[in-house]
Amino acid sequence: MSLNPKCQLNASRMTANVTEYLSDVKREVDTCIFDFLPTTDAHEDVHQLYQMMLDYPRRAAKGLRPALCLLICEAFGGESKRAVNTAAALELLQNWLLIHDDIEDGSELRRGEPCLHQKHGVPMAINVGDALHCKMWEMLLRNTEILGHELAFRILSEFIQLSNQVVEGQHIELSWVGSNRWNLDEEDYLTMCIQKTAWYTCITPCRVGAIIGGASDAEVDAFVQLGEDLGVAFQIQDDVLNLIGDVGRYGKEIAGDISEGKRTLVLIHLFNACTPTEAQRVIDIMARPRDEKTEADIESVLQLMRKYDSIAYAQRRSKALLQEAAGQFTHNFAHLPDGMAKRLFLSLIDFFVEREY
Repeated sequence: MSLNPKCQLNASRMTANVTEYLSDVKREVDTCIFDFLPTTDAHEDVHQLYQMMLDYPRRAAKGLRPALCLLICEAFGGESKRAVNTAAALELLQNWLLIHDDIEDGSELRRGEPCLHQKHGVPMAINVGDALHCKMWEMLLRNTEILGHELAFRILSEFIQLSNQVVEGQHIELSWVGSNRWNLDEEDYLTMCIQKTAWYTCITPCRVGAIIGGASDAEVDAFVQLGEDLGVAFQIQDDVLNLIGDVGRYGKEIAGDISEGKRTLVLIHLFNACTPTEAQRVIDIMARPRDEKTEADIESVLQLMRKYDSIAYAQRRSKALLQEAAGQFTHNFAHLPDGMAKRLFLSLIDFFVEREY
């Protein structure tokens, strides 16, 4: 199976405007995905499966992970068209992870629409996530024709490492919920966040882009620390938007993290800042099932977060991590040509914590 000739993107012909570039990336990657995914089948039930597999990929999304992959590839002098298939696989990974994550968290909205399990039930949604997972590996297999066997299998190994990191990070968070654990510190949060979020949001997209672009092993490995800082900054900003964002732009329910009992940096700061009585009150609310929390309960937790500037603290931490990531990129890759791809990547770093969705 050969790469669709439409699946090409070149940062040098793109505007320096990050949102426009992300839109261009999403359009190019979607072309690859929708040309690849099956859409019809003679069997009525399999046809239904194929249509459900298109649900999350069709929803509005930022396309951050594919953009990181393509920009880093081009920054190292590679042809972005050789990385588009891998970038599309990153987007498929994002979609099947979100389907499963929404089920595990009991979420209600995803990208402005009801979650898949809300529309079709948990068993159906799990199976759709599994189907997209299978298609991700199938898409990565296409790299043997695009990149050659050696490079294709190196990219496969990166996805294997990524998958192990994500499920371990997810298990950490689920274990906190299962054991009703609240005595967490920032280090606990960072460990979970790096594995659950940073690896698939930043570290692996940058690494595979660098590999395809011809980077050395040392240059590829330099994206681990950079990606950890950038990925955690991204997650903290996501936690903040969950509390103060606009549902129309954010695409998920506001204060959903409180409804779901999420352990976030904002919450950890609150526990460290408030009185023991207030902390116990927050735990009593957060530990309840979603359907037992009232709007007044949620608002009382939000008020305490505002009272102790916990949201502002998280925003400062996110910006500090972003600055660290930008400094690392500028220092570690000063030898790369100062082209459009490099400039767009630095702009994209800023977007990670300036975004409103």
